[in-house]
Amino acid sequence: MKNSRRRDNRVAAMQYLFQWSFNPPETRLRLDRDIRAFFETIDPERERVYYSFAEELIYGALDHREEIDEVIKRYAKNWEFGRIAKIDLAILRLAIYEMMARRDIPPIVSINEAIDLSKEFSNPDAKRFINGILDQYKLTLDRPLRTAE
Repeated sequence: MKNSRRRDNRVAAMQYLFQWSFNPPETRLRLDRDIRAFFETIDPERERVYYSFAEELIYGALDHREEIDEVIKRYAKNWEFGRIAKIDLAILRLAIYEMMARRDIPPIVSINEAIDLSKEFSNPDAKRFINGILDQYKLTLDRPLRTAE
């Protein structure tokens, strides 16, 4: 099955956030270079504009990382933050950023995409963990869950 462009972009953003968690660049300039090199490596045949949505998601998630990580810590009961699998953190950071700041994306879409990413890239139990956190967080949002604004 062929993925949609948005799906390809979410996968790329999640992969970059996963990679970033092991070796985050120290400056914005290095981050910019790192992101450019990442996209040149993962898909050298495509023009960079294809991944413009992924870049928005990456920069947004990283710019809001502290706030996003506080949400994860608040709802990850019985889980020490440092022990959460880095791939699950990447998926959660991406989804929470979308729910927090991207009013053009219905929160239910972000949750469903996160669950699909966890099924494809994490272990079988991760979807319940991720859904548990995102399901609690969605109850705090002040906007419609199934429609974009």
